[in-house]
Amino acid sequence: MIGNLQCVVLDCPAPLELAQFYQSLLGGTVNQPDPRWSLDDDWATLHTGSGLVLAFQRVDDYRPPQWPDPARPQQFHLDIGVENLDRAQRQVLALGATLLDAGDGTRGWRVYADPVGHPFCLVRDLTGPADAVT
Repeated sequence: MIGNLQCVVLDCPAPLELAQFYQSLLGGTVNQPDPRWSLDDDWATLHTGSGLVLAFQRVDDYRPPQWPDPARPQQFHLDIGVENLDRAQRQVLALGATLLDAGDGTRGWRVYADPVGHPFCLVRDLTGPADAVT
């Protein structure tokens, strides 16, 4: 092993706003003091309860991925485990996410884009209670 993962950094046009979107989705603390990073208008962080840190970096000429267009690939995506896909979908859409692929209704995941176009998946968490229809 060479090192430890410190955080995952997402390029975006507005770091604080995207950090707040992911805080609403994952919980945690936006811009928690941390000696590893300097917080300013061009950089924001989200320390989640699981210990994962997401960072958000301003890019002036940000060009969002166009899923599933290989000319502008997703580059990476986050899988977020949820107990109930339908309920979680309503919640992320209300936060500003966009549904990219709902699937055929039989699979355990759906694809979304955050408010600036980064793809992420909501995945049925098989370690929790059964996915109930609501």
